[in-house]
Amino acid sequence: MTITFHPNEKITFQEFVLFNKTHSKQIERNINIYLNLEPSISESDRKVTEMLLQSFFSLLINSNIEDIDDEASYLNIWFQSQLSNVNQKSFNLFQLVYQKSLIALIIQLKYNYTVPMLLCLLSIFTHLVHSYNNWVDGDDTENTKKNLQENRQLKTLQSIDKLNKILISASGVQDFAYILKKCEEYFNYKRCVFYAYAPWSNQFYGVLGEELLKIQSMKGQLTEEYKVFNREKPIYLKNPKDYVKDEHIKLFNLSSVIFIPITHQDQLFGWVTFDQLGEEFNCSKDELDLLEQVGRRLGLFLSREGTGVVKTSNLQLTEREYVILGLLAEGYDNKKIGALLFLSEHTVREYVSRLMTKLKAKNRTQVVASAFRLGLLN
Repeated sequence: MTITFHPNEKITFQEFVLFNKTHSKQIERNINIYLNLEPSISESDRKVTEMLLQSFFSLLINSNIEDIDDEASYLNIWFQSQLSNVNQKSFNLFQLVYQKSLIALIIQLKYNYTVPMLLCLLSIFTHLVHSYNNWVDGDDTENTKKNLQENRQLKTLQSIDKLNKILISASGVQDFAYILKKCEEYFNYKRCVFYAYAPWSNQFYGVLGEELLKIQSMKGQLTEEYKVFNREKPIYLKNPKDYVKDEHIKLFNLSSVIFIPITHQDQLFGWVTFDQLGEEFNCSKDELDLLEQVGRRLGLFLSREGTGVVKTSNLQLTEREYVILGLLAEGYDNKKIGALLFLSEHTVREYVSRLMTKLKAKNRTQVVASAFRLGLLN
């Protein structure tokens, strides 16, 4: 089957996407053939290239054509999500294999608009090459780039050193909420959320972070639908629209977001996400590599045996204060706590204020974090 376009000098990006959708099976078959036939590719390079090809092809065939308003923005969002996988060799192989696969199909179909299709393909890869070069080189002079790189390396070492110290001093998993709050501080993000992974059921579920009720409502089967839960590499999304469900974006007021797997020796414990509470932000490859190290260190921490809860504080709390502290950790607001305990909101506020004083905390989140750190909460 051949798609018939109106006779014009140009094929739009939307028409290019439609062509890929219509001939998806043939293109996918060609991709597999040319990837395996390409000489002198190491297994590691083949694996990375295959991931890029699968991701790009999935982007095209699963796209809603009516939602594509800006080709450049659409391609940029995809490219940014692949930063942790891209290197020069895999990027070149990705282009080569995809171009061969599409050209072979065009020849096979004796396609009427070969030149416009190839010009569209050239335009797409020209944009991706430009994005890649900007990411690799930037617009800085050599001296400026060298200084920036040295500053980034120093900052990386300092941040990782701080994290290492807090992980070494932590008494166990009861300190994990406090550790996540310190990660926000050390790596300059406003929100850090932990999602745990259950391998026996292949499910994920929200565990820790601000607004616990919202976080704990996040759970489900780990299917192809949740592409952001990559089990090997971090993923940065400048705009999560095509990767995260609309209801979840609205629930957390998400704009840009980073997903980091927490692993140790091939064991996946879950993921942490970093974002700026609805503000869009950029993320370089160096920053993504840094956060990948964070995920590995958190994985090592969670793999430690014998990390049971140890009460490290002599702080005295009343029974009612313990109950309210537990409800705060569950994410309940003052009104709901009052309803559960048959107390007025004013009384609950007094208890919370008392807890803030005893735990030397500035807000409710710090109350919970301090309580975990001191072993008052399990």
